[in-house]
Amino acid sequence: MGKLQFHSLPPPIMIIIIITFLLLLHVSSSFAAPHPHHRPQAPSAFNISTILFTTGFTPLFGEPTSSHPLIINLFSFISTNTQARSGFKSSDLYNHGLFSAKIKLPSDYTAGIVVAFYTTNGDIFRKTHDELDFEFLGNIRGKAWRFQTNMYGNGSTNRGREERYYLWFDPSKEFHTYSILWTTKNIIFYIDDVPIREIVRNDAMGADFPSKPMGLYATIWDASDWATSGGKYRANYKYAPFVAEFTDLILPGCPMDPLEEVVADVCAERDNQLASANFASITPKQKLAMKNLGQSICTTPIVTTR
Repeated sequence: MGKLQFHSLPPPIMIIIIITFLLLLHVSSSFAAPHPHHRPQAPSAFNISTILFTTGFTPLFGEPTSSHPLIINLFSFISTNTQARSGFKSSDLYNHGLFSAKIKLPSDYTAGIVVAFYTTNGDIFRKTHDELDFEFLGNIRGKAWRFQTNMYGNGSTNRGREERYYLWFDPSKEFHTYSILWTTKNIIFYIDDVPIREIVRNDAMGADFPSKPMGLYATIWDASDWATSGGKYRANYKYAPFVAEFTDLILPGCPMDPLEEVVADVCAERDNQLASANFASITPKQKLAMKNLGQSICTTPIVTTR
């Protein structure tokens, strides 16, 4: 949808977008069993330590203005002749991993404003990029939030494209955990500990399965032309600032230089650990629950490899 190529931005507009990254310096990963109507904790199966923002991430735009030691705060842009957006990215690229954060989305009227949490290598491999992402598509007060998951492998649009869903809770009221698992065998999108979508690798996919190292990104930006009801409802800056909060960042994986040839055994141990973790496979009970949930919340599946 254009978000990955930072050189291709929407038309100039006066804009104030503020993204607040609430990053806790010392957080334990004690995760409780979920209930979709309660504030969830990250699932016990993950049981992975969080990472400090200063250790694993860097701002994409602007500088943090908050002096609060626990907050990377206030990426602000006010301009009449440049497009502004806010976000952060991981300092490294990873060859597979679990990419997870607790996120609270902007409240009130947010039509046209997209919050994206995703992995990509699009800045390096412009024509053959890989991508896995959550995109939250803005909202009109009183309506259910819509989001989509995407998968691209080697630039191909033949498999795994967008699937759109309605959230069964208000993501602007409290934090929920959004996770993307990427292994050598499969990809699973989780909300809290609920698997939303699984893409299983098979021989027919070939290079269409993401295979090159990717970085983790989080951005907030104006996508009025398409995001909310196909562009019917556009961003209204009288409701600015639009604030998305991120905390409890998780980033286990194997850091790699994307331009170096990957030696098979360099990441083998970490890949094996990741592939054998509880959250890397879905039980028959979870598969049935995922199917039933998908039937009730999925609105526009396009191409699926489930």
